[in-house]
Amino acid sequence: MKYRTYPNSDVTVSEVGFGLWTTSTSWWGEKSDDEAVAMLHAAYDRGITLYDAADTYGNGRSEVQLAAAFGDRRERVVYATKFGYDFSGSDAARRGQSELPQDFSPPFVRAALEASLRRLRTDYIDIYQMHNARIEQIEDDALWNLLESLKREGKVRMYGVALGPAIGWLYEGVDAVKRRNVASLQIIWNMLEQYPGNEQIAAARDASADTGYMIRVPHSSGLLEGHYTAETTFPKGDHRRHRPREWLVNGVEKIEQLRFLERPDRTLGQAAIAWLLREPRVMSVLPNIYDRAQLEEFAAAPDAPPLEPGELERIDALYRQNFGIAEPPPAFKGTMTREAALR
Repeated sequence: MKYRTYPNSDVTVSEVGFGLWTTSTSWWGEKSDDEAVAMLHAAYDRGITLYDAADTYGNGRSEVQLAAAFGDRRERVVYATKFGYDFSGSDAARRGQSELPQDFSPPFVRAALEASLRRLRTDYIDIYQMHNARIEQIEDDALWNLLESLKREGKVRMYGVALGPAIGWLYEGVDAVKRRNVASLQIIWNMLEQYPGNEQIAAARDASADTGYMIRVPHSSGLLEGHYTAETTFPKGDHRRHRPREWLVNGVEKIEQLRFLERPDRTLGQAAIAWLLREPRVMSVLPNIYDRAQLEEFAAAPDAPPLEPGELERIDALYRQNFGIAEPPPAFKGTMTREAALR
């Protein structure tokens, strides 16, 4: 494992992190809390120190799992968690794939923070993130002032924005960087889904910002792991089951054109992580880890051979012509035009 330190901070994280939505929700299969803690311990033994949770994952379950796993070694790990959803009164299934109501008012955020601290059994959170923030939150001075107050109080070491759900949210990310110089920005970015991630990463370069990035969905919902076929089916409850079949068929065709990245000393899944880590502003990559084989493979990615210039050029060429596949443009969510951001 290798490690990176967020700009102008003392927060150091492993290049591969662990997102707890796979252990605390049913979207990637069911796990008991004991199984989750065992997986977290195994991740720590492989050098992973960044653990990304959210208060709404399992209605607090992800944070409880972190406390159970690392309560005796709190200073050795980095807790990232999220806030902004009101899950009071929601059931454990979170009403399927529907999105819960959001609340970013200062009283709600303070209450959410205190609840997270209790579940985590700690007196501070390393990286506190607005969960799926909209442009309204990026523009809300009261919210940003509150977060700065929480940092001064020592309850938060740094704060940031985690964007979603789904792909898009261009100006939420760009403005968080350029207007707020946000310390941490979590985005979807991978070889198959480079837009708007390329622009969000470029925002820090253009603004000379101190922003460090966490990357989620680095394998494009599993496609870049290289194991799916056109006949793959997903179990009931798996969020990929709700995608149109064209997503799988076209994705498999794209993956076949990326098989040149596989080598005896590097899997396709590791190459997908290496493609992201070539960007120095990326602090940590958060693959979806839901079994021990994936944990072993992805935790070893920083030690696999980096991508060579010729490989990067070939990836760029394939992406520019959409791998030779004619398909409708993706349906983005969020604020994708400057005109919409100015409304």
